[in-house]
Amino acid sequence: MAETKYGKYFIKEPIVKGPFAPKLAFYCGKNGMDINFGILWNYISAPFTMPDKPHSHTFDEVWCFLGADQTDIRDFGAEVELYLGEEGEKHIITATTIVEIPRGLVHCPLIFKRVDRPILFVNLPLTPTYTKTDKIMQP
Repeated sequence: MAETKYGKYFIKEPIVKGPFAPKLAFYCGKNGMDINFGILWNYISAPFTMPDKPHSHTFDEVWCFLGADQTDIRDFGAEVELYLGEEGEKHIITATTIVEIPRGLVHCPLIFKRVDRPILFVNLPLTPTYTKTDKIMQP
């Protein structure tokens, strides 16, 4: 849509190709805007493990786990495991939840163990460029 003066501000089809497509949309600082925000919107309909190993970022993130029923996002029909910290502290999510991931906090894997009804996973990285640093976890 860049053929108009302001067309560059419209990101059409922000779909990421990969094992989750077309259920995943991603936006992070486009068109040279000085914006410290991104959004990863993922519709989860079956169990799987995020492919990421434990890692950290130089920016903060906010993760939202929501029921996909837009009339009641509290209708959360899933069980999700999230590991935090160098020691891999296990957390189990079974209800609509928001998780703050401060910069530098090691996190993942993120395991969608059970999905009885679709849920939404929304990641809000507070950065114009998404980067990560993999961590080698000690046994």
